[in-house]
Amino acid sequence: MRTNLKWGAVALILAGAVGCRQDMHDQPKYIPLRPSSFFDDGRSARPIPAGTVARGHLEADTAFYTGKDANGNYVDGFPFAVTKEVLLRGQERYNIFCTPCHDRTGTGNGIVVRRGFRHPPSYHIDRLRQAPNGYIFDVITNGFGAMQDYSAQVAPADRWAIIAYERALQLSENATLADVPAAQRAQLGAQGNALVIQQEAR
Repeated sequence: MRTNLKWGAVALILAGAVGCRQDMHDQPKYIPLRPSSFFDDGRSARPIPAGTVARGHLEADTAFYTGKDANGNYVDGFPFAVTKEVLLRGQERYNIFCTPCHDRTGTGNGIVVRRGFRHPPSYHIDRLRQAPNGYIFDVITNGFGAMQDYSAQVAPADRWAIIAYERALQLSENATLADVPAAQRAQLGAQGNALVIQQEAR
């Protein structure tokens, strides 16, 4: 009985000794933003070396990431081909992020506006129809007036896709039957072609 108690006590002491070992748990280390007497600048966190670029964030294409050319002027094109897929992606992103204020047709009568917020301009006014694409990209990226920036919510490629969709909205509000390709115009029948002729005669 005593032998068992003796070995039990030894096992308990050994277990306690092993449990108290801290090894690397007690290593000296700095908690972020704590001061340091080791470095001349007094900071434990080391500054990032000049020219360091995070992986995937080189952003060498100025026009794609800013909407401006090397001289700081707004670009008036797209940095990639606008396809049906790009337009559909732009429509999806537009419906998520833009319709609360701009509504689905771009007239600026979204649900947020109808509840008392400031009315944004319609996309269909001449000033915005004639604005370069880079200007719209800059507004989405940095905000303008009462509009917040969406750089954190909308990736650069999606901003361009939204712009492409906005251009499609503008075209849809100001298009004539003459803008319909001949192959599709034929589907409208004789009445559609007659309207085209009338519009061209004006």
